[in-house]
Amino acid sequence: MVKTIYCFAFAVFGVIFLIPFGIITVLFSLLGFRKIMSVFMYRLAQGWAYLLIKIIGCTVIVTGRKNIPRKGGVCFVSNHGSIFDIVLLLAYAGRSIGFMAKKELLFIPILNMWIWVLGGGFIDRKNPRKALKTINSGVAHLKSGGGMIIFPEGHRSRGKGILPFRPGSFKLASQSESAIVPVAISGSWEIYEQNYVVNPGTVKITFCEPINTADIPATDRKLTLSDNVYAIIKQALE
Repeated sequence: MVKTIYCFAFAVFGVIFLIPFGIITVLFSLLGFRKIMSVFMYRLAQGWAYLLIKIIGCTVIVTGRKNIPRKGGVCFVSNHGSIFDIVLLLAYAGRSIGFMAKKELLFIPILNMWIWVLGGGFIDRKNPRKALKTINSGVAHLKSGGGMIIFPEGHRSRGKGILPFRPGSFKLASQSESAIVPVAISGSWEIYEQNYVVNPGTVKITFCEPINTADIPATDRKLTLSDNVYAIIKQALE
């Protein structure tokens, strides 16, 4: 329990410590330097994630990092067993990456700033018009060479294995014609959410071979991408 409290304290105070850097980053982003600032903010977030993983003491086994494109837009499509998955991807993706979050996170100070600067957005699922605007912003970010994380299950599986993918979860990748890197993460749920006590276990992250969405006919992408990526991640988990 002591370690759990210590990890939470580091996570919270670490984020608070980075507030001044975040404010400076936002200001420069508004002045037209968002791409450069997103890389700067990502490096700060990556360092924070590395330190948190070290403090927890878990062993992280990473394979397939050679499959991550170093240039151009890329969508990391991952299964989602735990909130810890975001920390793991920040630490090991090696790219400046953002993610689409539910609109409620827009009202959480500090976190909302991080999401925006890193190229992410806030989805209002009850308002299709606003949701489409957010998706179009994400598509533009990918077309400019940015990176995004997609969790197509829609919510955390909490140790129940990979869940069915939601329809429309591949819109960012298909509309931007960016590369897709399927990611399989196992063991993250046991680190904390299994019993809500920090457990320094073993986590495995597999970056699978990228898929070039531009090579798939536009009419086939909706079904083909979802089925193919699901099968790849499921096989990697097994």
